[in-house]
This record gives sequence, structure tokens and C-alpha cells, in this order.
Amino acid sequence: MSSDACAYTDYEDGEVPAGFPRTGEGATGAEAEVWAALREVEDPEMPVSIVDLGLVYDVSVDGDEAAVEMTLTYTGCPAKDMLTNDVRCAALTASGVQTASVSIQYSPPWSVEMVTDDGREQLREFGLSV
Repeated sequence: MSSDACAYTDYEDGEVPAGFPRTGEGATGAEAEVWAALREVEDPEMPVSIVDLGLVYDVSVDGDEAAVEMTLTYTGCPAKDMLTNDVRCAALTASGVQTASVSIQYSPPWSVEMVTDDGREQLREFGLSV
């Protein structure tokens, strides 16, 4: 594990707030393209997309500006800057998007219960018991 990894990820159970995990289902146009690009961004600890981990809370595109709200598996993650840059760069790949911002939210708090079924399968393949 590299020193950039979030070595303190807490995989304990928690409650899932209504409407989570968000996966971009039903999104159209540039917003759907941003969601698709975010599926290619993997968590620095394991080869699972941040969307399947339930880390992406919202995506919006207004004109040529994309905004992504997300969280981290660990609030003190030293890879925060690297990950937010990866997310910003992914959002910029959508058609017509010229600027992108990423904001980190800690409410609702992330828990392993927010991982999608696909993400759970990938975590199991990686060797984690979820």
C-alpha cells in the first residue's frame, strides 16, 4: 500500500440515508457523461470505482460547469487532494464541460452500507469481507 492510500478506512456497518447510494441512474446528457467518467475513478486503496463505493453524493452540470459533491471513506485521508483532482479531471471529460469543481461532504457520513452491489462484489474479489 502506498503512503497516499487511506489506511484508516472504516468498513463497519452503518445506516444508509434515503436516496443513497447515488449512481447517476436516470442522468442524461453531460451529467450522464460525468457519472460515467467518475465510474472510471478508483479509490486509492482498492480497485473499486468511487461511484460503486458510494462516495459520490451528487453531480450537476449547469451550462459548461460541472459540480461534484462527494465524500471520503476516511475523513483524514492523505490522498484527498489526489482523489479530488482525479474527480475534477474526470468531470472535465464530459461534452461541453469547461470547468469542474469538487466539494467534500461529510454528511451523511459514509459507511460500507452505501456501497453498491457491484462494489460489494469487487470488494469481495479484492479480499474484503463485506
